[in-house]
Amino acid sequence: MALYTATYDSPLGPIFLAAEEEALVALWLPGQMPDARLTAQAQPRADAPPLKAAREWLDRYFCGGRPTPQELALAPRGSAFRQRVWQRLCRIPYGQVTTYGEIARELAAETGTRMSAQAVGGAVGHNPISLIIPCHRVIGAGGNLVGYAGGLALKKRLLKYEGIAVQMLHDPPQQGGGKRTETTDR
Repeated sequence: MALYTATYDSPLGPIFLAAEEEALVALWLPGQMPDARLTAQAQPRADAPPLKAAREWLDRYFCGGRPTPQELALAPRGSAFRQRVWQRLCRIPYGQVTTYGEIARELAAETGTRMSAQAVGGAVGHNPISLIIPCHRVIGAGGNLVGYAGGLALKKRLLKYEGIAVQMLHDPPQQGGGKRTETTDR
């Protein structure tokens, strides 16, 4: 299957997109390194329909619109568990947050299988279409800002952009040696 790429110049910096013929498969935020194995087989083609649609979606988002993930054809690659988590992320409304624990409880209720907030955090951390699949809207217990591929500063910026009172949220607690962790309290 053919793979195409394009760059979108956002207020955050350049966003790199990858798509197959029918659907978006990846989005890398400024500061993230595109998957070299995936992009090695791709050719630049900004006019590919899924890339054009993604750029139009991003235009609306950055102009204050509230586009939803459901408006785009998305085909993130991952295990069945990750797919379930990413589908759940797509249901988080613009301007709202949820926790890793809440997602774990909801998915456990749907599947009848117990799961941990840490397992959900692992799936969220492997979201290949950040921003459009809104993993930035997931926070840790007690309002901790944990984990984001683009970094916590970018996560705060996106949440603030969506009208979320980021001053009510806080960076994750420090653990031994003063090092910050992005997996604490998921």
